[in-house]
Amino acid sequence: MSFEIVEATIPEIQAALETGEMTSRQLVLMYFKRIAEHDKSGLTVNSILEINPDALFIAESLDVERSLQGPRGPLHGIPVLVKDNINTGDKMHTSAGSLALADSFAGEDAYIVTKLREAGAVIIGKANMTEFANFMTNGMPSGYSSRGGQVLNPYNISTPTGGSSAGSAVAVACNFCTVSVGTETSGSILNPGNLGSIIGIKPTVGMISRSGILPLSNTQDTAGPMARTVRDAVLLLNAMLGKDDRDAAMGTSAGRLHEDYTVFLDPNGLQGARIGIPRDYYFEELTDEQLALFNASVDRMRELGATIIDPAEIRTAREISYSSVVLNEFKTSLNAYLAALGPGARMRTLKDIIDFNHAHPMETLKYGQATLLDAEYTSSGMFTEPQYLRDRATDLRLCKELGIDATMKEHQLDALLFPADFGARITSRAGYPSIVVPSGYTSAGAPFGVTFSAQAYQEPVLIRLAYAYEQNYKVRKAPSLQSFI
Repeated sequence: MSFEIVEATIPEIQAALETGEMTSRQLVLMYFKRIAEHDKSGLTVNSILEINPDALFIAESLDVERSLQGPRGPLHGIPVLVKDNINTGDKMHTSAGSLALADSFAGEDAYIVTKLREAGAVIIGKANMTEFANFMTNGMPSGYSSRGGQVLNPYNISTPTGGSSAGSAVAVACNFCTVSVGTETSGSILNPGNLGSIIGIKPTVGMISRSGILPLSNTQDTAGPMARTVRDAVLLLNAMLGKDDRDAAMGTSAGRLHEDYTVFLDPNGLQGARIGIPRDYYFEELTDEQLALFNASVDRMRELGATIIDPAEIRTAREISYSSVVLNEFKTSLNAYLAALGPGARMRTLKDIIDFNHAHPMETLKYGQATLLDAEYTSSGMFTEPQYLRDRATDLRLCKELGIDATMKEHQLDALLFPADFGARITSRAGYPSIVVPSGYTSAGAPFGVTFSAQAYQEPVLIRLAYAYEQNYKVRKAPSLQSFI
């Protein structure tokens, strides 16, 4: 076939499917060929945890449907990879990378997977991830799981992948799928998105359903799209939207969502935008080379008509420290998820998982399980701990009211701009949206991006800014996938 899938976008693929240049079944086979050549052999990036055994049947069925009725929409026949903590009610497991859950099957699709299937997407597999969304232990490398092993960065294997949506990001970067779905609690989309030179959208908490996703934090978790272009990410975002009454957070979205976010894809979207840069605290870990890349990206935005307020400091940035919120929420959230699994499930509580790991230390405890133990013995599971209640209120006060809200109001900003994913902690605790966009590469080939962030349900603004930046300065390049040291 003449069609080139490397860096192919959803619109390009749809055009080829419409003209009959290829079928969805052929497209899935082309991705499978790349996976076979580079994921578990060749460079061996190890981003794919499991392949859907019915993917080809689903793709062929959608080809038949297209020929008889036409496409359902932009995602009809498009191969999508989902993170291994997202339920699929099919022949694939959902394990969050844990060997303790290696035999776990979800009884039904997660809400967002149902929406993707309704849109005509082909769920081709599950992506490897940092085990339990990097809530297993201290010092475990990003992208490692006991079930899936270590994900590698295809741009430079000595560079971390970031996590916890490591496999979702790497698979997209390597063109093993068209788009993928990740999840984030605190940087788990933005961090691997930055290090994978892709687009990652971390939506407002409440914009997308969390039902059927193995949880970490009831207050901070969200799923989000990962793609090679802003348009593809937005098309995937559109497909996952829908009101799910089982997720209480979605009540906050009433009257604040749009049916189609592609209307905000404006190549002139930076013209007249007011963007603030909080330099204090957020730039301390940058190398000189990364700082130069960031400053160059700011110059580009000025050239495109943006007004840059630099600095636009977040006055509470240095007050935001350790919070017990996620530690206290994990146990109850996970136990509720496990209790809802089918009658054949062996793991029913966090304690069951801890005991399984103790019984199989060589396979499961390469880096230990200190965080799981802390969660089991710190939380009562009833959220009555005074420290938890204080920390939850403090997070909202420092991150939202006195943090992002105050800074954006003081400077009348449309968005904040952070280097890489360094603003993930404050935006995640606030429940606010962000989009990471590639902005360059270091001399060692390591990707570096910038992140636009704003207040709740300001995704239209962020999409406009990110798209304008991407379209006018197309810096992303595909990894070579050649073995190197």
